[in-house]
Amino acid sequence: MSRLFEEIRSSPLLWLLVFVPVVLGVEIVRPDAHTLLFLLSVLAIVPLAALLSLATESVAERTGDAAGGLINATLGNLTELVIAVTALAAGQYALVKASIAGAIVTNALFMLGACFLLGGLRHHMQDFNRTGARLQASLLFIATVALLIPSAIVAADNIDNPEAIQKLSLLLALLLVAGYVLGLWFSLGTHRTSFASAAPAENHHVPLPIGLALVTLAAVTVLVALVSHIFVASVEVAGAALGLTPAFVGFIVVSLVGGAAEFASAFAAARKDRLDLSVSIALGSAAQIALFVAPLLVLLSYVVGPAPMGLDFWPGAVVMMVIAALSAALLTAGGHSAWFLGVLVLMVYAIFALTLYVLPLSQ
Repeated sequence: MSRLFEEIRSSPLLWLLVFVPVVLGVEIVRPDAHTLLFLLSVLAIVPLAALLSLATESVAERTGDAAGGLINATLGNLTELVIAVTALAAGQYALVKASIAGAIVTNALFMLGACFLLGGLRHHMQDFNRTGARLQASLLFIATVALLIPSAIVAADNIDNPEAIQKLSLLLALLLVAGYVLGLWFSLGTHRTSFASAAPAENHHVPLPIGLALVTLAAVTVLVALVSHIFVASVEVAGAALGLTPAFVGFIVVSLVGGAAEFASAFAAARKDRLDLSVSIALGSAAQIALFVAPLLVLLSYVVGPAPMGLDFWPGAVVMMVIAALSAALLTAGGHSAWFLGVLVLMVYAIFALTLYVLPLSQ
């Protein structure tokens, strides 16, 4: 633990961890102070993200970038999962689907594009394992196809049979989970050597002991989930005060803050020329949400929800998810990156953000 305290003392950014107990305390004393809770939760999530980044890098030092990216994506997505399960239990299915779509688009475009840009500003040209990127992008595209089908069939053929759509959603959810498990077996088991880093890592930082790193990952993830829950509960009121549309808040604001932990890890890795870890976190997180988190929420809706939830999304969300998957697949196909490639990816994300800001989606 002394090593962890040394890291906190040496980093002014981690001093902001004091806001974690502050926001938890204010939420108990003044739960109706939404604007204050919004600001405090943002100040608390930032240092938690930095601490999670430190622990993830320490784990990746010993497990490799592919496994390290998987660990970071999994723990980072627990935040979105906790928020979604809470909304699921309340029957807020529109919010659940908005969080799913927003997280997929944000991870596949914003996180990936920012990694290319930040890494490219420090390194003239960066390489990454295109085999791993191609696998994650392919899994993401297949998952978005599964999310597209129920919505497309209902719209194209005017099917008015909720029971049939729900049955299709259940079968697709089981199929997606099976595909995700097989993908893990392929990348971490039978073909693990094919997913080795494309370039040697530039890392002069002494990693945390593996036991301390794993404990830190688990503890910080729980704290991120608690603070993110407070953030989501207050962001709608704060968003309304700022004149932001519900679609913009759900897709953009919530996704950006909710994914802060993963962003910190991916951005730091890109700056250190560890683009394999960055790409693995970005695409792996998006694919995990589409292949595992979304189907899991469908299955959990039978247990904790007031009614079963389907995989049918509104047309605007489906279009954005499909475009995000295709853009990620196209821009990672070469296995090379420069700063302008990051600009191109971020432009796609900016197009979506401006559209949601000016023309809110009909949910």
